[in-house]
Amino acid sequence: MREANILDPLFLAFQSAVAGRYSIDHELGRGGMGIVYLAREVHLDRSVAIKLLPPDRAKQPSLRERFLREARVAAKLSHPNIIPIHSVEDLGSFVYYVMAYIDGETLAQRVRTRGPLPSSEGTRVLREVAWALAYAHGQGLVHRDVKPDNILLESSSGRVLVADFGIAAAVADAGADGISGTPEFMSPEQALGKQIDARSDLYGLGATAFYAFSGRFPFEGKNATEVLARQVTEPPPPLSSLGLPVPRKLASLVDRCLAKDPAHRPASAQALAEQLGVALEQRRELPTALRAFVKRSGRLNGGGTLVSAIALLAGSVGVSAYFGAWAGFATFAIGITAGPFAYLTGAARQLSLLGFAHRDLAPAFRGEIEQAKEELAVERRMGATRLERWLAFLAKVSGSLVVVSAVGALIAPPRIKFIFLMPTLALSTTATAFITLGLLTLRQRHSDIDSEFWSKVWMGGIGKLAFSVARKLLGSRKRQSAMTHRATELSLGMAAEQLYESLPKESRQALGDLPAVLHRLQDDAQALRKHYDQLQEVLAEAGVATSSADYGEVRATRDAIHAKLGEAVGALETIRLNLLRLHAGSATVEGLTTHIELAAEVSEEVERLIAAHEDVERVIKFPRIPAPSPV
Repeated sequence: MREANILDPLFLAFQSAVAGRYSIDHELGRGGMGIVYLAREVHLDRSVAIKLLPPDRAKQPSLRERFLREARVAAKLSHPNIIPIHSVEDLGSFVYYVMAYIDGETLAQRVRTRGPLPSSEGTRVLREVAWALAYAHGQGLVHRDVKPDNILLESSSGRVLVADFGIAAAVADAGADGISGTPEFMSPEQALGKQIDARSDLYGLGATAFYAFSGRFPFEGKNATEVLARQVTEPPPPLSSLGLPVPRKLASLVDRCLAKDPAHRPASAQALAEQLGVALEQRRELPTALRAFVKRSGRLNGGGTLVSAIALLAGSVGVSAYFGAWAGFATFAIGITAGPFAYLTGAARQLSLLGFAHRDLAPAFRGEIEQAKEELAVERRMGATRLERWLAFLAKVSGSLVVVSAVGALIAPPRIKFIFLMPTLALSTTATAFITLGLLTLRQRHSDIDSEFWSKVWMGGIGKLAFSVARKLLGSRKRQSAMTHRATELSLGMAAEQLYESLPKESRQALGDLPAVLHRLQDDAQALRKHYDQLQEVLAEAGVATSSADYGEVRATRDAIHAKLGEAVGALETIRLNLLRLHAGSATVEGLTTHIELAAEVSEEVERLIAAHEDVERVIKFPRIPAPSPV
């Protein structure tokens, strides 16, 4: 027991009142909403937290009654992300409730001590809070004071728990004009004393998210009145405008929660939780080996590349000195092609040993390019500058001059060639090289040119050939398993391919071009998944602000794509299972051939569906919900 508590008359009086039931250890914190003590429940021998209504407020009958009523309603809530209330007590001059003690810190403490949350951790925290709110809203209870101080992070598990459902607002209702809540996290309708509903909690969660990601409030002022006035009259700054490493879609979701008009916020806490879940899934961490490959080992842009190029040039000059110009040129040509390909094959072999395949590279490079776009957006370098446009124009002019002078040098008389065309060719080539280098340097400021270039190399014929050669070099050597990061259709398709390749040659020939069918189904399923996610995003952004009739076509398209996606994945699963049965001797090649034909039909149907909805891009570009104007 802490000495400061002994000297506190309120502590001594309260401990005397609850003696025999609770042994109070020390005060955890206090404010206008109450005093929280850490205690031991004597009979059950467990740690609990006791929240005591300030005695001066407990003397007010209406406030006392409302506090007890709200606490008893909150005590009925039972959810993993809501702090359970064990009991609500009215003991003479003391009114309090007893809740589970959570060993951890509040979200406010976490941000104050260690800074803003990373986007992935913040998204997880927000989703768990949204789950808690969705459950409470389903029970007809609105929190009314969602803020970082009411969100606890459990140390042992990282679990997020929400406290004070409706209770803090009940205590604060003694304020002027019936306005309750915390000004920095209060919705405009709550600040105006209007009727509130579940969407007011979403505003509070949006303000909490803003604070969690930035370490600052959406609105600040010299006093509570100024903050409330800004909540009502000013639009919040877009989260993406603060230069934070927060994904664009996540920032947009936070901005929507902070919409002045409740109708422009997410439809419900459950819908918000689902959208946050999608954001978490899309930001799923790539395996370390793939990240290292797309960033470093899959590229020929290190110091060794420069040294190798210089050595190759020097070696070619030496060869030409001894064996003639043609021999030197041949050495250089072979080195400049065979050397890089050998390096790429070695990189592909190393990645294959770790259990990855060529088809894993597409999502890896997409993720790297998308992340680079977000980082560059933070630096506000997403648009081409006037200098870049001028350099691009000059590059075209000088490049055209190179082509014209080179062609002219081949057909012009010697005198004109050596006096005019050759110097022009040399100067224009040098100018083009320098202009292009400057242009690439500037464009690298708002576009990840390196990743885009190596993505095209690896996803094109060169990359496929490198992996094919690497696979042959590996032979039957055992490889690690690395499937957890893959989409379902990719995992199924690659597993089926491996089973097919391990069949006897006669069986593979009898099955026809099964790999081609598998590739088509994988590609079709991935295309469907992409369209489905885009349509889901459109509908999520629409929320309740758009009537069902307005987006009926979008919903119908989404449902059709979802159904066909299930068929495509099901066809892949069927082929994989039948290949397993074929290996076990419980299935025949003829039976599997029938399933392959059915799978091919599914693929054709999918492709027809995609072709029939080539206007999906138009659908996705439906007018978004207009930005809310200040109230």
